[in-house]
Amino acid sequence: MPRSNRCAELRRRVATRFADDSGSASLEFITAGMLLLIPLVYLIVTLATIQAAALATEGAARHAARVFVQAPTVAAGSEAAGRALELALADHGVTAEEVELSISCRPNPTACLTRRGWVTVEVNTRVPLPLVPDALELRTPLAVPIDASATQQVSRFWGAR
Repeated sequence: MPRSNRCAELRRRVATRFADDSGSASLEFITAGMLLLIPLVYLIVTLATIQAAALATEGAARHAARVFVQAPTVAAGSEAAGRALELALADHGVTAEEVELSISCRPNPTACLTRRGWVTVEVNTRVPLPLVPDALELRTPLAVPIDASATQQVSRFWGAR
C-alpha cells in the first residue's frame, strides 16, 4: 500500500473516531441537567423558606395585635403578644431566636389600652439562607430581613366589663 493511501486511511479512521457521538448524548444531558437543575432546586428551596418566614411574621404580627388589644392590662397584653408570636412562628417552622417584637400605641403612647386607641405591632426577623454554613458570614450576613406590622383598634367598649 502506498504511503499516501496509508495517510489517507489513518486520517479517515481518526476523523470517523472523533465524529462518532454514540454514548455522549447521555453524558451531555446529565452534565447540562445537573448544571441547570441544582441551582433551580436551590432557588425553589430558598424562595419557599423566605415565603414561609414572610407568612409567619405577618401572622405573628396580626395575632399579637389581636391578643394585645383584648388583654385586661398592658403587662398581660405584652405577655400574650409574646406567646402569640412564638406560636405563630412555630406554626410555620420559623425559630424565634432573632425576632424583635415592638408595640406602639396612639393617640396616647403612654396608655395603650384606651378606648378607640390604636395598637401597632411590628415583628422583625432575619431568615438565614438554606444550606449556607455560619462560617461564611464574614462581612455580609447571609440572611434575608423580613418585617411585618399589624394595627388593631381597641374596642370602644373596653373597660366596661
